[in-house]
Amino acid sequence: MQSFCVTLTPLSAFATPLKGDTLFGQLCWAVRNRLGEAYLENCLMGYTENQPFAVISDAFPADYVLLPKLPSVFYQSIDGEDRKAIKKRCWLPVAAFEHPVSEWLCQAKSTAELAESYSTDKKTFGSLSKTHPQPHNTINRQSNTTGDGGFAPYSIEQEWFVPSLRWTIYVLLDTDRLSAQDFQKCLTDIGDFGFGKDASIGLGKFEIVDFQEKPLPAQPDTNACLTLAPCAPQGLNFDRQKSFYQLFTRFGRHGDIAVHQEGKPFKNPILLAQTAAVLGAKPNVLGFIGQGIGGNGELSKTLPATVHQGYAPFIAINLKAKEC
Repeated sequence: MQSFCVTLTPLSAFATPLKGDTLFGQLCWAVRNRLGEAYLENCLMGYTENQPFAVISDAFPADYVLLPKLPSVFYQSIDGEDRKAIKKRCWLPVAAFEHPVSEWLCQAKSTAELAESYSTDKKTFGSLSKTHPQPHNTINRQSNTTGDGGFAPYSIEQEWFVPSLRWTIYVLLDTDRLSAQDFQKCLTDIGDFGFGKDASIGLGKFEIVDFQEKPLPAQPDTNACLTLAPCAPQGLNFDRQKSFYQLFTRFGRHGDIAVHQEGKPFKNPILLAQTAAVLGAKPNVLGFIGQGIGGNGELSKTLPATVHQGYAPFIAINLKAKEC
């Protein structure tokens, strides 16, 4: 698979985080809407048999990825800094992959430090984003007013990012099934229409500012994989001594026209390993790890062919305890 690096800039507030698995779901709808259902079905052939046509990472601030949460035995200690301040170091510069894992914590930055590089207005932004409640209401056409139940005024949280912030997404593509040009067009469609929740009222819009083929960084003498998106590690026999991850449950739901089909819009919940997991395995040449989930009604009775991205692009690393 070919590796690409995509740089995005947000154009509106977002109601859904830019996670790799949810981006993949919306990519499938974009492929169907632009290229046709038969084209999408061809792309998805073998998806749950370790043959994905695309594997998408989370969106990270440009030139940074998430620092993996490893036990302290793997990181050099930082003298003279408060423990709480150290725990806030969560963004790892991509340039740090030239250095041993033990030095990563020293080179990582907190969200506030990263935000300062984008905005000097500390009163406005102490983080990469701010959330604001947006009030809404629905007018009852019989009374021409709001009211109780479905007509009661409500508010939703919207996330606004720091101006000038750039997001980077890493993508692995099987260009025999989906060309880089078609992928770029589909991603542009997603940005124009809006990503995730409340796209129909203007949220989740972005534009592509750069798209280039670029290999993922890798360390020498690798023995583990640092994931760049949520993935499904179940039953893949990773080395337990070198595997560290946080679990979360994805309560997914259908998007696009599937929400209007007969049946429930909700998918079955999935247990995934959160982004920035370290999985003990000799890195493969494919560039991704994990497994495809779904198909044959496993995820949804509304659309039995529904699949979910349990794959994740990875950065090959050399994981070993720090030298005392």
